[in-house]
Amino acid sequence: MFNSDLLKEKTVLITGGGTGIGKSMAQMFGTLGAKIAILGRREEVLQQPSKELETKGIRVSFHKCDVRSPEQIAKAVEFLEKELGPINVLVNNAAGNFVSPTEKLSPHAVDSVLNIVLHGTLYMTLELGKKWISRGQGGVVLNIVTPYAWTGSAYVVPSAAAKAGVLAVVRSLAVEWAKYGIRHVAIAPGIFPTEATQKNLFPLPGMEEALKRRVPLGRTGEISELTTLAAYLISDNASFINGEVITIDGGEWLKGAGEFNELAVLTDEQWEQIKKIATGK
Repeated sequence: MFNSDLLKEKTVLITGGGTGIGKSMAQMFGTLGAKIAILGRREEVLQQPSKELETKGIRVSFHKCDVRSPEQIAKAVEFLEKELGPINVLVNNAAGNFVSPTEKLSPHAVDSVLNIVLHGTLYMTLELGKKWISRGQGGVVLNIVTPYAWTGSAYVVPSAAAKAGVLAVVRSLAVEWAKYGIRHVAIAPGIFPTEATQKNLFPLPGMEEALKRRVPLGRTGEISELTTLAAYLISDNASFINGEVITIDGGEWLKGAGEFNELAVLTDEQWEQIKKIATGK
């Protein structure tokens, strides 16, 4: 779909880049010419994907880092820029989430999600943003959010609160930092099965199938669909997209938002009954 050198001039830092969507984005961006920097809390999780990228001829570096720590972020960014040169794209992908009745959450559980998703995103954005502004180089920040950032959702309240905050950051800094040549964009994925999402969000038999029934297209997303969108948004081809969030969920949130969308379960016979009641014929 893209020229192989689409991201040739890009050095991309991906948080949570050793697994799941982050790992897949690293592979996509690398095959399109970008240099890749990945962060994660566990070094052993970063080593294998880095080796995989190197075998494909992709220049890559990694650093252990907890995005909840501004000090660790500063050290990691300094190291990675010495390895790869100036970073000009940040992908805030690191996240924490799990399903739970809200009344059963401890303060620690709430803080765990808020600190990774909201605070970590802000810390990363500030670290790179300040460098970009001081250098006058410009840059792109891509944030991974969720459709329930604006609708809310039961049973994932800390995540909903944190992602709503991230979305506010995107829309706020898109205006404030545009004068520095810095773009802020976001992707809101629906159901994209990964090892982590299956473990934390639909761990019981039948849960994934139930979620699929909520999607008008009747399926979950393919990772390649998401990574292709991400590659476009960080590329210069998307240089006039700023402050926008693009939903990629097969129409799921729209189905839930419409008051009468559940009428899709009615049969033709039932629709005929409704017509007779309404028209008297």
